[in-house]
Amino acid sequence: MRKVLMAFGFLTTVYTAYILAPSITPAQQESPAYAKWGQLAVKETSAKYPQANIIDYLHIGSESKNESTVEKFKLWLKEGNHEFGVFVNITFITKTEEVITIELKETPK
Repeated sequence: MRKVLMAFGFLTTVYTAYILAPSITPAQQESPAYAKWGQLAVKETSAKYPQANIIDYLHIGSESKNESTVEKFKLWLKEGNHEFGVFVNITFITKTEEVITIELKETPK
């Protein structure tokens, strides 16, 4: 497969080869630890922006402090001709995974 990427101001062609591993099935592949929080971020963003389509998703990272963890995401949305980002921070109790807060903040970039 061929992809054209912009890297350091230059167009770069990247050829990606797909290697099939018949011994590994999708059911055996593990989801990342943040996957459930990503689903919640998408759900909350969709509820706040019901007319927009989520066109991209990024897990920024997580921070643990005392007994809580914050999972951070950036989603890119498109509504008509308008595109914008939404930062989503989900704070939860690390041990029980009980959600404390979900913060959504719109950004133009």
